Amino acid sequence: MIRKIEDFVKLWEYETESTLKLFNCITDETLNKEVKGYERTLGFLAWHIILSNVEMGNNTGLSIEGPKPDTDPPNKVSEIIEIFKKTSESLLNEVKSKWNDDSLLEKKEMYGEMWENGATLHIIISHLTHHRAQMTVLMRILGLPVVGVYGPSKEEWKNFGMEPQK
Repeated sequence: MIRKIEDFVKLWEYETESTLKLFNCITDETLNKEVKGYERTLGFLAWHIILSNVEMGNNTGLSIEGPKPDTDPPNKVSEIIEIFKKTSESLLNEVKSKWNDDSLLEKKEMYGEMWENGATLHIIISHLTHHRAQMTVLMRILGLPVVGVYGPSKEEWKNFGMEPQK
């Protein structure tokens, strides 16, 4: 649970920066490439992250600027990155300007349940992390490099002059 606005700000800045690093490894050619055994593409997952951040943020009463749920995703990674940056910044600015620490304890209806705003922010971050992890699996299968988020990736170990841990 997130109990202070400043905690959310620090987490959100780190998580969005990590997501941008990952998005920057995707190519236009791999964005919508299907992988056998997986129903979702990298493009679908990236767009789902964006739409979910907007939806959940708006469900709390904030006014997150972003695409409508029925908007088709772009076919260019650069456009997805720009939209992700704008929606992430909008969420951050809305939280910082409209809420205080006490606001995080207020409850709002979310998917048929009552969630504290702080819990919703935590779930937005966890949801982002969950789908980012799915993306790394697809990226490996598609032969794309993967950046480390909570520690070095296989490629980064080699850049450090070390062997990846087994």
